[in-house]
Amino acid sequence: MKLNILARGMVLTDGQREHFEKKFDRLDRFFGDDIEAAVRIRNEREMKIIEVTIPMGRDILRAQEGTDDLYASLDAVLEKLQRQVRKHRTRLEKRVRKDAYAKAEMEDAATLGAEQKENQLVRTKTFQVSPMSVDDAIASMEMLGHTFFVFLDEKTDSICVVYQRDDGNFGVLVPER
Repeated sequence: MKLNILARGMVLTDGQREHFEKKFDRLDRFFGDDIEAAVRIRNEREMKIIEVTIPMGRDILRAQEGTDDLYASLDAVLEKLQRQVRKHRTRLEKRVRKDAYAKAEMEDAATLGAEQKENQLVRTKTFQVSPMSVDDAIASMEMLGHTFFVFLDEKTDSICVVYQRDDGNFGVLVPER
């Protein structure tokens, strides 16, 4: 696995980078060498927040943790990623092929403006939409830990949104043309 480490609001030493690479070696048994993990570290209000995104074809593993200690944040985020992999391992293994871990193109736009006001657009995120079933979309949403997920329905070939309702069930928003 390749690591792309980006630190904001702090400077990582070579020793810290080596420690990160050594810790991420624990995840190598789940991923091939062609997988790139994006690791973003930021310092907010004395909190060291680590966000890890691992695109794997049409699935994305994502975890974020923050504590006052950089190493504790790293351990917590790695534990969260390992839980996600274990939880969805069977589903992922069913789909393993040579191209199972093809790079997904994902771009994050930079935060707009230095001063933020309330109710202002602060982030734009682009992502690749893959054709999948509603069940796969729900599984991807749960894997990301989000309450909604945008996907391309493989049956209708339209962009849909699956979301988690307040009662714990799921709903799908299907646009009319």
